[in-house]
Amino acid sequence: MKVAVLGAAGGIGQALSLLLKTQLPAGSELALFDIAPVTPGVAKDLSHIPTQVAIEGYGQDGLNDALKGADIVMIPAGVPRKPGMDRADLFNFNAGIVKNLVEAIAEQCPKACIGIITNPVNTTVAIAAEVLKKAGVYDPKKLFGVTTLDVIRAEAFIAEAKGLNPEEVNINVIGGHSGVTILPLLSQLGLDFSDEEIAALTDRIQNAGTEVVEAKAGGGSATLSMGQAAARFCLSLVKAMQGEPVIECAYVEGPGEHTKFFAQPVKLGAEGIETVLPYGDVSPFEQAALEGMMDTLQGDIQKGIEFAG
Repeated sequence: MKVAVLGAAGGIGQALSLLLKTQLPAGSELALFDIAPVTPGVAKDLSHIPTQVAIEGYGQDGLNDALKGADIVMIPAGVPRKPGMDRADLFNFNAGIVKNLVEAIAEQCPKACIGIITNPVNTTVAIAAEVLKKAGVYDPKKLFGVTTLDVIRAEAFIAEAKGLNPEEVNINVIGGHSGVTILPLLSQLGLDFSDEEIAALTDRIQNAGTEVVEAKAGGGSATLSMGQAAARFCLSLVKAMQGEPVIECAYVEGPGEHTKFFAQPVKLGAEGIETVLPYGDVSPFEQAALEGMMDTLQGDIQKGIEFAG
């Protein structure tokens, strides 16, 4: 199993690479790419961790070599959020980065599963899909927007609010990956929430990224928690590709019940997505939130399609 991390020298990329170096199955390969000159040094640093995961770092001219033979490509490359920015502001910086990287993937490892972490995910996944279509290699079963951060935040916040073990909290978070498009299905947990608690928890999960940006006082965005979330998703994909089916929520092209791309539970398998699963019953509050996000989500997707066109 070869995993390539594109944008490996950044805050998310380094955290993700550390977790993969320590948790990928023995015999795996890890290829780190970034335009930052420190990338070979990041790989050298991680190579001193005694695991049976081979690791190699590639600088600015090494993208094609990093991608050759990759089974999974994780893309955290891009500019992080700063105070006052929302994910839409990131579009001008990050859209072109994703387009260029996915063009290289289409050429070097067209059958790889691709996990898009670069924000705004609602839009960058649509860009990636269009780039892959133009290259004639698009497979909707192999393209994912990684929304796992919304899931792990929901697990942490629910456990904190209710005094639970967070490892025992499992929740579907559907929709997209920004603001009102993030919808945790709290009604499915069987816990006793007041209407006020549901509204407050939903709002906190939707705006948790801002919580981190403000707490870091201009020093960055959510890198460590995103690194953990990306590693969880990547490792689930590895397990599934090796024959152990796993269910995770991800932003994918599904049946199109709501929008072309939508985050919901997916059963992962040897070829990527085995089945896009229904997300189950929702409460009146959640139904209203679902309907309320549609224009935003549709607009985000359309922006990506038009950019790639």
